[in-house]
Amino acid sequence: MGQEYEQGSVTTYGETAEVIAKLGILPLAALIPGHPSLNGLTKPENWHTGTDLDPWSWRAQFPGEGLAGYGKFIKKKAILVSREWFPAFVAAAGSTKSIEERYKDGLASKEAVTLLQIVREHEGIDTRKLRAEADMKAKEKKTAFDNAVTELQGSLDMVISGIKQRLNDEGEVNGWSSTSFETVSHWMSDNGLSAFEGDREEAIAWIQSKMNGVWSPTAIAWTNKAFSWN
Repeated sequence: MGQEYEQGSVTTYGETAEVIAKLGILPLAALIPGHPSLNGLTKPENWHTGTDLDPWSWRAQFPGEGLAGYGKFIKKKAILVSREWFPAFVAAAGSTKSIEERYKDGLASKEAVTLLQIVREHEGIDTRKLRAEADMKAKEKKTAFDNAVTELQGSLDMVISGIKQRLNDEGEVNGWSSTSFETVSHWMSDNGLSAFEGDREEAIAWIQSKMNGVWSPTAIAWTNKAFSWN
């Protein structure tokens, strides 16, 4: 990659939006060899400051404004996928079967089925309410809940659509913020995106054509292997 992608080369939300639009895929932390990450591009001192220059806050802003899909899409790690790439990415990396079909085939957990059914009925639901609706608030159920949430992102059934502040009865911010979720289809529709017109192989070819000349050969090879796109 070029000089422009060195540590600290990106400072603002707008600059990061341009990088995501150009690269198509940007992990939050180092993940893809020979490929930038949000953590690697930005200044460490700006993280978790709560200012407009805080990259940690941007992770919710990008999906909230429809500029990028966000979730743990690769090897259970969080990445941002540009709105231009997202329909093809879903077709290339997501499952062609419904969660119910995958469950019958032993390819999905019961918890994932339960959670996705709830998210379908309550688009934008936050983590606390989702755990409550699924009857998974108990401490011993947290691991199963977290695993199911990650599973649904990895299968491109669900995205992280934003971060909701916890409010008290007076409407004041009270406690930690909470992640909110939407189905992929709802997030795409809500942000004016249509499903990719083509099959999985055509979607893979589309993404690979976008990578060529922009991504490093190492990054392309790693991603092809990670998704079995070879």
